[in-house]
Amino acid sequence: MKLVVIDKVLLSFTVLFVFIIGYLLIQSSKESESTKLVMGGILNTQLADEEEKKLVSKSEDVETYFRPSDLPVLNNRQLNSELRNLYLEDPKKLSEIDLPKELMTSLEETIINYFSVLRDAANVEEGKDAGCGTLGESTTPYPIAYKFLSSEYQKELPYKNYLNSFKNILHTSLIKYKEVPVYDNPNGILRYFVELETIGGSEGHGANFTYYYGFVDLVKENNQYRISNLDFTAEDYLCAPFHGWSYDAESSVQIRYGGWCELIKERYPTVQDGYVKHIYFSGTDGKDYMIEFFQLTNDTDIEIAQYRRNTAGDWERIKLNPEECLEKNKKHQQ
Repeated sequence: MKLVVIDKVLLSFTVLFVFIIGYLLIQSSKESESTKLVMGGILNTQLADEEEKKLVSKSEDVETYFRPSDLPVLNNRQLNSELRNLYLEDPKKLSEIDLPKELMTSLEETIINYFSVLRDAANVEEGKDAGCGTLGESTTPYPIAYKFLSSEYQKELPYKNYLNSFKNILHTSLIKYKEVPVYDNPNGILRYFVELETIGGSEGHGANFTYYYGFVDLVKENNQYRISNLDFTAEDYLCAPFHGWSYDAESSVQIRYGGWCELIKERYPTVQDGYVKHIYFSGTDGKDYMIEFFQLTNDTDIEIAQYRRNTAGDWERIKLNPEECLEKNKKHQQ
């Protein structure tokens, strides 16, 4: 009788042991499948509980959470709540949406209002996220933003293509904008330089910050300034520290205008006002020159325009091509 009892106890322990081992193996398998590595270590996802989310949503300083830089946000107008009624509460076809005229009465109004509409827009890309649920205003602002484009630009860029171009851009901050000259401009295009700070998702559930600089072209259409072209370049944070002179305004001027074109007799101290840099030099041709650069967030200097002082003492815009000087020098050396 005692042997039977002992056998039952052993059987019970054996079943329990097998169950525990099986459970541990299943859990281990699940963890190994979900575990992701980054930089040689286990990647964890930062999550906020519901109470934390409530506190953040009520915070007056939410920019602290959105942005790594300390530059002020310029697209800070709250427009979407009233504008979305144009096509949500009173459903209309995209072609029938008519934006209020006051949004585009001047160049700056168009720039600020356009990027204010896009600020909290988020077009999530499948397989990529920033570690949390619903973001901003999702895709609802895009039809409104699309109506800031000129009629010709809308013909060139169908709405579907426009929407897809925002894939994995989950938040947009306008941090710089300034009007710039346009060379060879028979169509009367007006152009603005802009710098944008964006948040995107990743396959590792982490948010990535990407900076873009670019140019926004505008035309006057029915007494409104509408966007006729957008051209952006993603900023690089590795090439400048590893590859030298072309990212630095002073070095660029010295090498391109001095070395290649042999145009610099004497270069004067740089004059900088915020992110605008002016480099002056007296030319070997007896004339004075000024080269204008804009400095990006990563400290890269982008050449914007060239000027030469005329006989009246005023700066007039010119168009020099140092690369042509370099080609001529190469041919002379052959």
